[in-house]
Amino acid sequence: MEGMQGKVALITGSTSGIGLAVAHALGEAGATLVINGLLGAAEANALCKQLAGQYQTEVFFQPCDLRNPDEIERMMAAIESRHGALDILVNNAGMQHVSPITEFPVQKWNDMVAVNLSASFHTMRLAIPGMVGKGWGRIVNIASISGLRARANKPAYVATKHGLVGLTKSVALELAATGVTCNAICPGWVLTPLVQKQIDALAEREGLDNETAKTKLVSLKQPSGKFVTTQEVAALCRYLCSGDAREIRGAAWVIDGGTTAQ
Repeated sequence: MEGMQGKVALITGSTSGIGLAVAHALGEAGATLVINGLLGAAEANALCKQLAGQYQTEVFFQPCDLRNPDEIERMMAAIESRHGALDILVNNAGMQHVSPITEFPVQKWNDMVAVNLSASFHTMRLAIPGMVGKGWGRIVNIASISGLRARANKPAYVATKHGLVGLTKSVALELAATGVTCNAICPGWVLTPLVQKQIDALAEREGLDNETAKTKLVSLKQPSGKFVTTQEVAALCRYLCSGDAREIRGAAWVIDGGTTAQ
């Protein structure tokens, strides 16, 4: 896979979890990174310095409340002013809340629609003209297997991830005759710090060692009996952002240990 020197990549929600792993993968490939997330100025500066030093590339932090379209417009304008048109856009930021629909907080629904779905609409509509003008661009939307199947008590998450997969396909068709691709990644259960807390709690509750608790927990959800790692998702994202993936368009690429094959 060729390097990404000279490419500018914005990854939303990239200060932890999947987004941070994607930042590492694209930084390692040589891309200039624009990271985004819920960090204070000192923490953001420290993360930028760490990534820049590790990969010998430029790294910038761009704060933005992704619930607010005006802030998204200001963020995208600031990036264009500093770097020119984006080359790579990874829409990763997301929220989760579990509750029956009859008890689901209305504000939580509104926030999840804004962050999980509408923010990607806004970043894409603002990034695409520049990408098309350059004749090259890569858009990757981090969806979920919840964009392909449903689970009870996750009405907003399932609805927004289904919407994101549909948005991806529609945009991919609009761009099919251009040098810009648009795809989605649909992870299953990913081993993130939040999931690790569930493993730790199970281990303590049932007197299990950590590996046994991990296997017991993931075996309930994924036939492989293994979690997807953030690095595996990031590696797939890096491939979709490469020149080799130029004719992958409108895919909803599953990485889920066999869950949706059942």
